[in-house]
Amino acid sequence: MDKILLWVSVLTIFLEAFAQTDLNEKVFVFPRESASDHVSLIANLKEPLQNFTLCLRAYSDLTRPYSLFSYSTQGKDNELLLYKEKVGEYSLYIGGSRVTAKVMEKFPVPAHICTSWESSSGIAEFWVNGQPLVKKGLKKGYSVTPQPKIIIGQEQDAYGGKFDQSQAFVGEIGDLYMWNSVLSQDEILSVYEGSPGLANILDWQALNYELKGYVIIKPRVWD
Repeated sequence: MDKILLWVSVLTIFLEAFAQTDLNEKVFVFPRESASDHVSLIANLKEPLQNFTLCLRAYSDLTRPYSLFSYSTQGKDNELLLYKEKVGEYSLYIGGSRVTAKVMEKFPVPAHICTSWESSSGIAEFWVNGQPLVKKGLKKGYSVTPQPKIIIGQEQDAYGGKFDQSQAFVGEIGDLYMWNSVLSQDEILSVYEGSPGLANILDWQALNYELKGYVIIKPRVWD
């Protein structure tokens, strides 16, 4: 009987760790700078990505560079990375190559950030608070490798780890969605206004995740 109760307990913990959770109106809070605290996002990606759109809200008072979204695969630590270089400057890495877009930004204020990429043209787009930034070209014809480790709160220098405290995120992240398509202007604005629809890679309203270290879930109190 004790063994049965033990296995039931283990199964319950496992299911809770990997359950789909609705985080609507909530945020992950990263309250300190560290080389360990992070959230691992679980996505069932078995095919290469030819296109994607990634959107999230972030609130931080950091002035140094930091990672917003880190997607690595075996042997490719910067396979897909959304990175903030400094106030008003965002970078997208695909397959280890980078483009950067600039925007006039108040500081510190919350930001809604979307980025998309299309393999056939190589065009990378950025949107900050619903406003499009200058389009850039990146890795035309490339395919983003599947079966990733996806981390927020840290930047991966190896598959699933090797974090650097100086690149860690401190602040709050919410409303994270990812699609395997390039969203239209109207769709981006709908996401910004709080109507994202169904996201088929990562969906904040049905998210699989694991908290690692000092990360807290709290209600979002900012727009």
